[in-house]
Amino acid sequence: MRVSSLLHYGLQVPDLSRGGKFYEDFGLSVSAHGSVLAVRCDAQDLDRTLLTEGPDKRLQHIAFGVAPGDLPRMRRHLEKEGVRLEDAPARDVAQGLPDEVAAGLWFRDPHGTLVTVREQPPLPAPTADAPAMNVPGDYRRKDVARWLTADAPTRPRRLGHMLIFSPDVAASERFYGRTLGLGLSDRVPGVVTFMNCGPGDHHVFGFVQSTHPGLHHSSWEVGSVDEIVLGARGLADRGSALGWGLGRHTFGSNLFHYIRDPWGSWVEYFLDMDQITENWQPRDWQDVPSTVWCPLRPAEFTENTEPTP
Repeated sequence: MRVSSLLHYGLQVPDLSRGGKFYEDFGLSVSAHGSVLAVRCDAQDLDRTLLTEGPDKRLQHIAFGVAPGDLPRMRRHLEKEGVRLEDAPARDVAQGLPDEVAAGLWFRDPHGTLVTVREQPPLPAPTADAPAMNVPGDYRRKDVARWLTADAPTRPRRLGHMLIFSPDVAASERFYGRTLGLGLSDRVPGVVTFMNCGPGDHHVFGFVQSTHPGLHHSSWEVGSVDEIVLGARGLADRGSALGWGLGRHTFGSNLFHYIRDPWGSWVEYFLDMDQITENWQPRDWQDVPSTVWCPLRPAEFTENTEPTP
């Protein structure tokens, strides 16, 4: 059985107001529910990040979705696979974890990361508001001065994917493939693995080799290259100057710019992600750089700043 989507992640941060301000500066909407801050994209009626306050920065949980009516079947599948289900984290419920999140199925991966699965109807595909880009042989934008609208505020349309640190990427790949049905997209064995929910984005989830678990990055789709550049510049002006981009990745092929959050994880603006079908053939790669072109990658990019378990 396969999950249909990546829904959100829960993140504990040492300073809730600072965390909320960072995500607002990134271009997302933030609202309080009890002592939880819910982070959303303007165009989607869905929480994509849940922030709580604690003594350190720590990935709390990852949420995936199944189609309405499929949760009982997912429960039977997990039990058949020998997965031990847990109650929703009581402390988070008391702090304001939304009822629909708490009502999901909860369990842990082999390295202790908390995972939840709940029913979620399909979301409408977000749209870009920018006029079409003129390229050689395809000049669709006519009588429109693009520069007059190229400085619109950066507002991500959706959470596209996230990568987490794992002390054993092969074991993580096997577990998430077996329990959630995630498919392999591409991998560099022992280094990084990219996984999908079936037809759609090249990857929605994945793993980066590290000494212990943690959040590596979350990635948010925007509508234009202008939004990527202006969003990164705005964050730098507000004090989040450590970044990496503009560039184009190899795996997934997307354009990107990363910005480091106040506690060492990264958020990514992305655009132009490869779309795959059931015909996609995953491959093992060796000695392939993570980008086609980009500025020099910061040394901190693969640093896991979360505390060890």
